[in-house]
Formats: sequence, structure tokens, C-alpha cells
Amino acid sequence: MVIIINSSHIYSDIRSYVIEDLEDLSTSIMISGSFNPPLLKIIQDATTSSLLPTSSFVNENDTQCGKQILNYGHIEKLIIGAILSLITLLTIAGNCLVVISVCFVKKLRQPSNYLIVSLALADLSVAIAVMPFVSVTDLIGGEWIFGHVFCNVFIAMDVMCCTASIMTLCVISIDRYLGITRPLTYPVRQNGKRMAKMILCVWLLSASITLPPLFGWAQNVNDDKVCLISQDFGYTIYSTAVAFYIPMSVMLFMYYRIFKAAKRSAAKHKFNGFPRSEESEGMFAVNGVVKVHKESEECTNLSKLLKNDRKNISIFKREQKAATTLGIIVGAFTVCWLPFFILSTARPFICGTECSCIPLWMERTFLWLGYANSLINPFIYAFFNRDLRTTYRNLLQCRYRNINRKLSAAGMHEALKLAERPDHTL
Repeated sequence: MVIIINSSHIYSDIRSYVIEDLEDLSTSIMISGSFNPPLLKIIQDATTSSLLPTSSFVNENDTQCGKQILNYGHIEKLIIGAILSLITLLTIAGNCLVVISVCFVKKLRQPSNYLIVSLALADLSVAIAVMPFVSVTDLIGGEWIFGHVFCNVFIAMDVMCCTASIMTLCVISIDRYLGITRPLTYPVRQNGKRMAKMILCVWLLSASITLPPLFGWAQNVNDDKVCLISQDFGYTIYSTAVAFYIPMSVMLFMYYRIFKAAKRSAAKHKFNGFPRSEESEGMFAVNGVVKVHKESEECTNLSKLLKNDRKNISIFKREQKAATTLGIIVGAFTVCWLPFFILSTARPFICGTECSCIPLWMERTFLWLGYANSLINPFIYAFFNRDLRTTYRNLLQCRYRNINRKLSAAGMHEALKLAERPDHTL
């Protein structure tokens, strides 16, 4: 190491002497008036070429972030811009539908839906405050053009909104679990104030991840071309754990508990009142009258059992629906965000804390895959919630009047169908 450093100093001294002599020579030629263009051109080329190694050496040791700037053609920019714009617009439209539906439809104005509104607001913030700037940055090849100050603001908005979305999904899974396992006590305690406190805690915890880089714990990577969140080892572990790994673990645990509860309920509601085929054949061989009498008794007992057990059947169906819904939510969440957070956690240990050495196309693909979770959340809830689905349809068809009456009529119709025709598929 000492030899390399000394040789570099010797090389720089010799180069400076040579450059000074060449400059003096060119100046003396110009002053003397004997202007020789070929000789002057040779001197200028030698001076310029001698300066090139110094500039490239400084760039390589200062930062390598600028090396990953991508150059797209016009067709590539058109395709990428269309895809990113479509994702952004659909995310805005879907989450606006959720907010409008819950705020203006009386039947949907329930404390449990406040969490869905908070989730929609977080996803809407991602689409409005984050996605457009990322889209512009990607269209010009990954170069940050919005300045040093706004880089810190942008990273703060990105981290806070995405973390709020993820943590709201975690709180929703806990809310669904308590609603299923404590159907008598939890709805009584589930009021607007309690939900507001839970939502406030989610956003404050999201802000706790955003603030450290703004107050000096870990500085964001920000030069003329790159805007990257801090790569400090401690901050990376803290932020990824709080923003993703802990919420994902809680969601998986809640899904496991709901799945177990639904499985126990399914085993509990199996009906064993039907006669087996072997027993019925033997009974018919002994006495046909006894067989007919036994079958009538079994049908009567089964009818009484179904009438007395309708409440348990509805609880069972609710558990099954909650398990299915939460399973799809957890699966979509994991598929969208897991690759990005694995990459974010491993990046400082692979590339160091100064900059990122991960290919830019891979970083952007995983980032937009995570943003896509904000797009699919409204559609997941609408798919499994008949009231939300009906409200979406009426709003998109500009049928604003009598939405509450239509939802009430649909709910009464569903209840009458369930009362008249019990579910025999259990």
C-alpha cells in the first residue's frame, strides 16, 4: 500500500512538471509570433491527455452512482411511461373509490372500515406524492433532477407512506382476528375513538422511521445524479425490521390463528346424522319399515339441528371468509414487498454505505412491484366485500342516488335467502 501511494505521488509530481513545461512552451511560441499550428496542436493534445487520468481517478473514488444512469430510446420511454402512468392512475382511482365509498355511504361508515380508509389514504399518498417523481426519474434513466433539498423530502414521504400502508395492513389483520375469535366482546369495544387511536399510532410509528435521516442519525445518499435512502447499517436494519419484517411476521401469525379457528369450526360443524349405506342396506334386509322410520327420524333431527345451528353456521362462514380474505391479502403483500426489502437489507452489506452497486433495472423493478401493492389493495377488499363492490359499481355508473337504500335492500335479500335456504354443504 505504501509503495502504491508513493508511486502515485511521484507520478503526479512528474506529470505536473511536464504539464508546466508544455504550457510554458506553448506560451513562448505564441508570444514569439512563430505560430506553428501542428506543433501547437500536439502540445494541446498532450496537455489534455495528461489531465484525463486525474479526472477519471477522482470520479471513481468519489462516487460510482452516476455510472448506473440508463439511456432509453424513444419507444422504450413511451412503453415505460405508459405502464408507470397506468399504475399511478389506477392506484389513485381505486383508492379514491374506497375513501368516497366509506365516507359517503352510511352503511359502510363503521369503525372497522376506518382502517380501510387509512390504508386507502396511505396508498393514495404513495400514488400522488411518490410515484410521479419516481416515474420521471425512471424515464430519464434513473438520474435525480429535483435537487438536494427535495431529495430528503421525497425519501421522507416515500418511507412514511409505504410504511403506513404496510403497518395498516398489519393492524387490519389483528382487527379481523379479534373480530373472529371474540365475536361477542370485541365489537362492543370497537368504536370510533379506539380506531382513531390505532390509526394515529400507525402514522406516528411510520414517522419514527422517516425522521432519523432528517436529524443526523443516518444521512441519505444524495449527489448530483442519485437520491438514495441512507445505507447506514444500523438504520437499515431498524427501518426494514419495523417497516416490513415485524408487520409481515404479525400478519402471518394472525392468518395462521384465523386459519386454525376456521379449521376447528369446520370440524365442529360436521353433521353425522345421515345413515351409512351399509347400515341402510342391512336395515332394509331386516325390516323395510324400520328403515323408513329411521330415515324419517334422521331427517327430522337434521332439520332441527340446522334450524338451531344457523347462528353457528353464519359464524363459521364468516371465519372461512376472513381466512380466505386475509390469506390473499398476506400473499399479495408478501409477493409485492418481500423482494424489495430483501434487496434493501442486503445492499449495504454488499455495496457498502456510500452508494448502491445493485443494477438499476433490478432496483426499479422491485420498487415498482412494491408500489403495485397500493394498486391491488382496493380491488382485493372490493372482491370480498359485497357492499364495497356494489358501491363501486354505482359510483362508476354515476348512480349516486339511493345507494344506501340499494345496499339495505341487498342485505335484507341476502338475509332472507339465508333464512329460507340453510347451507347444506357443511
